[in-house]
Amino acid sequence: MTVVPSIDPARFLEEQLSQASPDLLRQMLSTFINTLLSADADQVCGASYGTVSEDRTNRRNGYRHRDFDTRAGTVDVAIPKLRQGSYFPEWLLERRRRAEAAL
Repeated sequence: MTVVPSIDPARFLEEQLSQASPDLLRQMLSTFINTLLSADADQVCGASYGTVSEDRTNRRNGYRHRDFDTRAGTVDVAIPKLRQGSYFPEWLLERRRRAEAAL
């Protein structure tokens, strides 16, 4: 005998997000953006963070913090710095401009 789920997962998630505080949404958005930036920097460097590889072309050198304005509020974004050259996520942020339109 199978049990029919009494909760619609999509509706449940929608209700939880509508009742959630903006702080939770900002934190989730910040985590998601920082993870994407880290993966993009790994691709530029040729190897994952903290791994030794002969294919590595560059190394990381800390982070630059930038404020990113969204509908959920201002999010602190940690942009990875590289030892050689520069890395700036053109796909996310526009230079000298803070707007959600870039996303």
